Amino acid sequence: MTHTPHSLADDFPMKAERIHLLKISDPRFNRLIEQYRLVTRAIHRAETKVAPVDHLVERTMRKERLTLKDEISALLA
Repeated sequence: MTHTPHSLADDFPMKAERIHLLKISDPRFNRLIEQYRLVTRAIHRAETKVAPVDHLVERTMRKERLTLKDEISALLA
């Protein structure tokens, strides 16, 4: 666990320019990025006990983040 939320730049460091271009040109991609950011923030808040949640809720959020990441990855490919 880190003290900073996870970001897409951590997962796709070589795709930063592509992420930026899709973010401004593709509304669906932009929505996925925003959902990913919100879920990641919620996970980080749960991990740091700022907003603790039940273990199953955190697990569900992690699965949602993984699904979003897979969709984002497919659009980046």
